Amino acid sequence: MVPSKREVRISDAEREAVVARLSAAVSEGRLTLPEFEERVDGVLRARTDGEVQPFVADLPAVAPAVAPDEVVELSSHAGQIKRSGRWAVPRRLVIRSMAGTVKLDLRHAVISHRVVEIDLATQAGSTTIVLPVGATANIDGINTSAGTARAKVPSTPEPGSTAPHVVVTGSTAAGSLVVRYERRFWRWRW
Repeated sequence: MVPSKREVRISDAEREAVVARLSAAVSEGRLTLPEFEERVDGVLRARTDGEVQPFVADLPAVAPAVAPDEVVELSSHAGQIKRSGRWAVPRRLVIRSMAGTVKLDLRHAVISHRVVEIDLATQAGSTTIVLPVGATANIDGINTSAGTARAKVPSTPEPGSTAPHVVVTGSTAAGSLVVRYERRFWRWRW
C-alpha cells in the first residue's frame, strides 16, 4: 500500500521551503513574530507532510519557491551593490567592493537558513546591513584598516530563538560597516 502524501516524511529542503513561506508571511504582515517562532518550532519538529500542513493552512497558497543559491558573489568597482525588498538570501554571500557602497536590506528578504554568512572585502566605501527585528549579527570576524565596524544589534541569539543570525567576516579598509535594524521617524522608515 502506498502512503498518502500526508504520511510521507518531508525532507530538509521541503522543511526549509516551509520556513521560507512562514518568513514571507511575517514580512507581508500576515504573522506576528511570536506566531512565526511558534510555527517554525513546530515545522522543525515535524516529520511528515501532514504534521506541517496545520502551520501553513491559514496562509495563501504560493508558487513553489526557487531555492536560494548556497553561495552568491557580488562585486563592484566605484559602484553600488544594493539588495532590498523580497529577495532570496543565500547561505553565504561574498561581497567585493572598491570605492563604492553596499546596502543589504534583509527586512523583507526570504531567509531560508538559520545562519547567514557574509564575507566582505571592501575598500574606500560604506557597507550597511539592515536586519529584520529580532535578528542578531556577529561582526567579530571583521578586520578594519583606517575604518570602522559597528553592530547596533545583539551579537548572540536568545536561547531557543529562531530569528536569523548573520555572521560577518572579512575586511573593510578606509570605509565603514554598520549592521542595524530599521530606522523610524514619524512616517519614514529606512
